[in-house]
Amino acid sequence: MNELQYMVMAPGAGLLIGGFFYGGLWWTVKKGMKSGYPALWFIGSLITRFAVTLLGFYLVSGNHWERMLMCLAGFVIARAVVTRLTRVAEVKQIQYETQHENQSR
Repeated sequence: MNELQYMVMAPGAGLLIGGFFYGGLWWTVKKGMKSGYPALWFIGSLITRFAVTLLGFYLVSGNHWERMLMCLAGFVIARAVVTRLTRVAEVKQIQYETQHENQSR
């Protein structure tokens, strides 16, 4: 592939890596807070998320800083996307619980 194709694919890869990282963080917080061993959840998740993220950035960059920068841009955008999606999910969950609470009264 030529360099232009790599530069186009790098933000997509960053979106996937960021989705894994931030989605995994959200999932870990939800599961870890209900667990009897939250420290294991948080430490294990942190190590796993960092390892996958670093490996992903390394593979995408191919020793080209331009690809790394484009991948980072996708990673940052993924943060905004996951934050937005998880807020919507939380609001829907609260509305659902409130609705069922009001019906039981």
